[in-house]
Amino acid sequence: MKLKKGDEVKVVRGKDKGKTGKIEKVFPKMDKVIIPNVNLYKRHLKTRSQKQPSEIITLTKPLHASNVKLVCPKCHLPTRVGYKIDDGNKTRICKKCSQEI
Repeated sequence: MKLKKGDEVKVVRGKDKGKTGKIEKVFPKMDKVIIPNVNLYKRHLKTRSQKQPSEIITLTKPLHASNVKLVCPKCHLPTRVGYKIDDGNKTRICKKCSQEI
């Protein structure tokens, strides 16, 4: 997976298209990411006992990694991620400005 925790990303598909945020959590096996305040859903909880009332909570659900693009910190544009290998070190690069991310 080319995205990491803490990366600034922009949503390019779905109901939250155009929103940006930092990645909070990455699920590499499922190829999904969680971005705070993006892809919010309501969940209705039934009352379990007299002390715990029923309520509606807001959840942040994971987005598929293909629906977000990395925002380059140098050129501030949504871009694809490439790799460059120097002396055995693999670094990510911006496909638009060719700068190291």
